[in-house]
Amino acid sequence: MLEIKERSIIIRIDTSKCEACETKACAAACKKFARGYLQIVDGKPSVEHLTPEEVLRLGTECLACEIACKFEGNKALEIEVPIKGLDEYLAKRGLA
Repeated sequence: MLEIKERSIIIRIDTSKCEACETKACAAACKKFARGYLQIVDGKPSVEHLTPEEVLRLGTECLACEIACKFEGNKALEIEVPIKGLDEYLAKRGLA
């Protein structure tokens, strides 16, 4: 499992699904719609060529990698968008 923390999102990639992926759509989407920091290394997505500070600086939080992986890849990638106070808000309104 690869976990990438950007400013306000967390990208999780189940890299065990990536080796069988023929499209590598996540990296292609990152290159086309964002800054291209997600690269394929040994058949898996990687940001090892960047420091954690560079990931924070370069991350655009565009979500294109998740959409591409879901529709063109092996559904290995999910993005969490933590929203501070959301759980309390939902509980207060009986929606949790």
